[in-house]
Amino acid sequence: MFKKILIANRGEIAVRVIRACREMGIKTVAVYSTADKNALHAHLADEAVCVGKPASKDSYLDTKAIISACEITGAEAIHPGYGFLSENADFVRLCAKCGIKWIGPSPEAMESMGDKANAKQTVTGAGVPVVPGSDGVVKDLDEAKSIAKQIGYPVMVKASAGGGGRGIRFVEDEGGLEAALVSSKQDALSFFGNGDVYVEKFIVNPKHVEIQLLADEFGNAIHLGERDCSTQRRNQKLIEESPCPVLTPELRNKMGSAAVKVAKSCGYSNAGTIEFLLDENGDFYFMEMNARIQVEHPVTEIVTGIDLIKSQIRIAAGEKLPWKQEDIQLSGHVIECRVNAEDPAHNFRPSPGTIQSLHLPGGFGVRIDSAMYQGYTIPPYYDSMIAKVIVRGNDRAEAIQKMRVALSEFLLDGIVANIDYQLEILKDETFIGGKYDIGFLGRRQ
Repeated sequence: MFKKILIANRGEIAVRVIRACREMGIKTVAVYSTADKNALHAHLADEAVCVGKPASKDSYLDTKAIISACEITGAEAIHPGYGFLSENADFVRLCAKCGIKWIGPSPEAMESMGDKANAKQTVTGAGVPVVPGSDGVVKDLDEAKSIAKQIGYPVMVKASAGGGGRGIRFVEDEGGLEAALVSSKQDALSFFGNGDVYVEKFIVNPKHVEIQLLADEFGNAIHLGERDCSTQRRNQKLIEESPCPVLTPELRNKMGSAAVKVAKSCGYSNAGTIEFLLDENGDFYFMEMNARIQVEHPVTEIVTGIDLIKSQIRIAAGEKLPWKQEDIQLSGHVIECRVNAEDPAHNFRPSPGTIQSLHLPGGFGVRIDSAMYQGYTIPPYYDSMIAKVIVRGNDRAEAIQKMRVALSEFLLDGIVANIDYQLEILKDETFIGGKYDIGFLGRRQ
């Protein structure tokens, strides 16, 4: 087992990893930008190293600075969390070159699934259904028109190296295709440094259901059930839950088996997530794979009783999975709400600033993942998510009520957050009914 791990991230996920390491008796190294010198993760870790200026490219994305931090502290492994360098195959190779263990999949598996167009080809070869569309990257407008005509409108133009809802354009008819291609390519270049895009059929009113995977370095892979991530605003997830309200045990097993097939087809190891679109007829289609831990991983941890962060570390240290598929059972119902520092009354504009007073909810079956504290100044340079509220109920109705109570207790002064907006969603009859889809929030506005 590792003696010291560096966490190449910030905020709540860095705090989450540090806590897991401490429970395992592993020393930790935090990295921080000058804007994060007073951040909680920098204080909780055994050691902390400043890696640069506030901008991510000058700190959390500075690969040389991260490697140097490992070398001067003697860290044997890197946990990347999510975002930043978590799906950067070149950085994984650099770590290996420097004798540093990567707590995540191999660069080859990452590349196989990281490029959305290539991933579709890999998945098709494994016999898993995919959304109809281009076989790979579309070269020009003429090819895009030909594919769109073949599969039928509406279609989606998507960034091949995308994620987080970036580089996605909805196209209703041929007249809007050219503009969508141009703007999607621009987004893709800006956010991912890769302007490749592909075209796929727009599935009407689907649910976004993802399957959590664990795979070791000995070829063993299992799934840990699903998370319904359909409550989204502009392709950004807001509320996640498990089990999915409309999934039958048979469909869960079918989707889970498909996800395991995908993992095995690319030699995947460590934690990963397969995202599917589930249509109104119960048919599902592969959308993408996230080769890292997810923001919403606590949902699966609570519903299965398995610590995913500790599992990641143990797999990277060369341990075999201690579970077979039949050992995995879902218990109760879990819901997670993301608390973002943003103002819903003013088009969800970011709301950085200093937290003047803070009261976090608690009680039986309530978990808070956050790096906030009273007096902490939220910097304007990073993602607006500042906390995750996760609750468990014996059933979905109890979980919804527990979340309402928890959010009502959440007191936050000094900045604006989306807490009341989340409460409105939890009271919406469509959400309560469980048959909401990814367009649900868009239709509410």
